[in-house]
This record gives sequence, structure tokens and C-alpha cells, in this order.
Amino acid sequence: MKNRFLLLLLLGVNNLFSQTVEKKLDKAVKSLLRDVQLKHAITGFEVVDSKTGKVVYAYNEQVGLAPASTQKIFTSIAVFDLLGRDYRYRTSFGYIGTIKDTVLNGNLYLLGSGDPSLGSWRWIQTDSLETGKKIVNAVQELKIKAITGDFLYHNSKFSLQAIPDGWIWQDIGNYYGAGAFDINWKENQYELHLASGNKIGEEVNFNRHVDYNYHGFFRNELVSAEKGSGDNAYIYLGTENAYPLLKGTIPIAEKDFTISGANPNPPYSLVEDIKSRLLGRGIHFTKQNGLFSTAPVTDIVADSIKNGHELISLISPPFDSLNFWFLRKSINLYGEAFLKTIALEKEGYASTEKGVELLKKFWEDKGVENAALNIVDGCGLSPQNRVTADALVNALQYARTRNWYASFYNALPEYNGMKLKSGSINGARAYAGYHVSKTNKSYTFAIIINNYDGPPSDTIKKMFIVLDILK
Repeated sequence: MKNRFLLLLLLGVNNLFSQTVEKKLDKAVKSLLRDVQLKHAITGFEVVDSKTGKVVYAYNEQVGLAPASTQKIFTSIAVFDLLGRDYRYRTSFGYIGTIKDTVLNGNLYLLGSGDPSLGSWRWIQTDSLETGKKIVNAVQELKIKAITGDFLYHNSKFSLQAIPDGWIWQDIGNYYGAGAFDINWKENQYELHLASGNKIGEEVNFNRHVDYNYHGFFRNELVSAEKGSGDNAYIYLGTENAYPLLKGTIPIAEKDFTISGANPNPPYSLVEDIKSRLLGRGIHFTKQNGLFSTAPVTDIVADSIKNGHELISLISPPFDSLNFWFLRKSINLYGEAFLKTIALEKEGYASTEKGVELLKKFWEDKGVENAALNIVDGCGLSPQNRVTADALVNALQYARTRNWYASFYNALPEYNGMKLKSGSINGARAYAGYHVSKTNKSYTFAIIINNYDGPPSDTIKKMFIVLDILK
């Protein structure tokens, strides 16, 4: 009888605490909605008890909003389930033809599978220097000095559209707007080094570029801004054969300020890199007076590759390692590569559209309504994406039931003392994740605000005031 009384008492205290949290959240959200910065905004918010799944608080939880990078949660979880935590990409390098004396009468080739880590500096084994060394050493072991053909790459199983529909011009020339190809290289980035004036409004000079293999010409409208203003420079891809346009600002008095752009042709950059290394070892291409070109492999040549000679196979880190950086650093390229990989593995052809279709089908089977996941890409960069707070919470709750959950949880960044995936595009801020309170209460939640006014930093502080109630 005594034990029963204690149990009822504990349950009563727990319910009282839950009611208190609910009331506090309701008060905080109402205060947030009255804020002048959110006068014309839309907010979606949901909190559930992680262990029971019971809703603690919800507001506009079924309204589709632009989720920005919190959308990566759906892609990450689906790939864990569909491909597995140990999934690895494989890039094949070899040659077609015959070797006589010191001459390869034929071509070198690369068969890509969409590996987003090829040439990445985030792992020792994928680093561009290490990868280049492996490829060049494999050629040198053939004891050849000349190659009569080309350096070919095979992309017949990949859509030629590297950039998803819905991305805006302001984004796609910059590193975070890099497209996903069958062969990616150095995370499809290049660097521009700039020098600003000593006065606000003075022009910014272009110093040099790194890993940009095309031409060094940029139309430049960059100007100097106040000290500490940060990187507000954008690279706009050229139109009608025009050179890329640099626009925006960087702080004053910078002698070597670096911004990063999106490489429009990573396979070409990789081959140019290898070409330079081969020439350094005394191995040259005889075609076109020592010059050679890269070209997608036709189906006829692709058939000959099947009978070619593979020299090395470049293997990526496992998916859970790739996913760590995907979520921790919010790398959009990885999300688009993952989406295409789902399509390639399940349907035999890598396209964003097919990947989106399979991703939505996956979540529909898990109880997320199709209209609650109205998306066009795998990373959330497009402002056309619409996702509900409830869908995000359901996805996070599903992850808790899987044997790979620890890897997923570990990859989430920490903001405001909580394990959260953040999201930010123009006019949209979002957070989704988990937290365990001081009273050992576990929560899963998502909050999205669209069309707020004023500085993003102010909106973020106000969002954290609401989330602090869960502590």
C-alpha cells in the first residue's frame, strides 16, 4: 500500500512538472509571437517526451515551412537505414589499351560513384595529396613514359544536372552551393584571395585563386566594409559566357582575405591535378602536342572499360563518418551526393528527382505524410522546401529506435547547450534536436521561424529563450 502511494505521488509530481513546462512554453511562445520582429512571421514548434512520444507542446506543428539545413535530418536518417552505416563509395582508376615498351596506347579512365569525400582534407586517406599520390604511383608502376589517348571519366549513370532545381543564383556560385557530380574533388571548392581598402566603400582587389582550373578573370564589384563585418562576399556564376561576378563586401584593411567558390567542373579539376603530377614524374600525353582533354565516356567506351585494367580502387570512409561532417558542418554537397546515391543504389540512375522521390517514399512508409515533406533537394538549401515541425520531430523520434542512433546523435552539433541541427537561409531560422533536462526529462523538438524581420542573431536569441524552458 505504501509503495502504491509513493508511485501515485511520483506520477502526480511528474504530471505537475509536465503541466508546468507546457504552461511555461505556452507563455514563452505567446511572448515570442507578440515580438515586433515576428509581426509578419510564421512559427512552427513542437516538443514531445522522447521516451513516450507524448506531445508536451505544439503550435503550428502541421504548417509547412522552409526548414533550411534542418532538412538534412531526413536525408541522414534515410541513408542510415537504406544504405547502412558502413556504406562506402568506390572510385575506380585504370587504363584501356595496351602497353608496348614505355608507351600506353590507350586511355586512362576514372569510374566515379559520386563519392563526396574524394580529395577532401577531412580524412588522411581522402586528402587530395594522398589520393593524387596513389593514382600517380599506380601509373608509374606500369613503367610508361607516354600516353597516346585521353583521360576519360564515366558518368552515364549520373544525371548531367549537378545543381538541384530551386537553388538560387546567389548561392550556386559559392562553396555551399556546389553541385554533386559522379566525380567530386576537394569538396568541389576553390579559393579566391582578396585584399580590401583602408576605407569603407573602397574597392577590393583580387590577389589570386587556388584550385580554379579555368581562367583567372572575375568581374569585380566587391567593396570594403566596416571592420569586423565578416564575409559578405558572393560569387555569381557567369551568364551568356560572361565571367563570374564578385559582389558584396569584406572588412576593411584585409591583406589576404579568403572566400570559397563552387567548382563548376570537378572531374576536370581532378584530371588537371593528376596531369600535373604525371608530368612531374616524366609521364606525358602525346595527343594534341602534349595536351589532353577530359570527356564523359560514351556507352561504347564504357563497354570497353569493362574489359579494361583497373589499377586501384579508391574507397571512401564509411557513411557514419561522412555523415558526421554532413551534420556537424552542414555540408550541402554531401546531402546532394547522398540523395543521388540512394537513387543510384535503388534504381540504377543517380538523379536528384529520383532521390527525392525515394526519400519521400521512405518517410511516408514511416508515417510522415507526403505533403509534410514537400522538398526539392537533400540538404535544405532551396527556399522552395517546405517541412513541418511535426515531421522533423517524428524523424528524430524514429532515429532513437535504430541501432545506429548513437552515431547519428554524436554527429549533431551543440548549440545553446543542446544537441541540435540548425538551419538558416534568408528569412528562415530553425533548430531540431534533443535535450535532457536537469530533472532527467528527455525532449525531442523542432522550431522553425520564417519571414522574421531584423538581424538573424536577435531571432536566434529569442528562439533560445523558448528552448531554455526545456533545460
